[in-house]
Parts: sequence; structure tokens; C-alpha cells
Amino acid sequence: MTRVEVKNGDINGALKRFKLKVAKSGVPSELKKHKEYTKPGVKRREEKKEMIKNSRKRNRNRRG
Repeated sequence: MTRVEVKNGDINGALKRFKLKVAKSGVPSELKKHKEYTKPGVKRREEKKEMIKNSRKRNRNRRG
């Protein structure tokens, strides 16, 4: 369970830190993945697209 302390009554700051911790834990992305069934072929295709996109990003960052 994720806990965040409210310092000096700053609820907005605490909420921001909480959302950041939850996002880093990967819970929202896992929920999104398991919301509906995807066929294995579609899953493979999407993973391949993601790998290509990431490799292009890495190459772009190395050049510039």
C-alpha cells in the first residue's frame, strides 16, 4: 500500500506525490492491459511496434 504524508496542510502536493507513486508502480497500465482480451497475434504486433518506436527514440537521442 502506498502512503504519502501531508506536510503543512498541502493536500494538493500530497495528492501529486501519491499519483506519481501509483503511476510508477505500474498499476494503471496493468489495469488497462487486463481490461479486455487481446489476441496473441495482435499482442505480438503491438509489441513489435513498441520495440521499433523505442529503438528509433534511442537512436534519435544518440545522434543529437
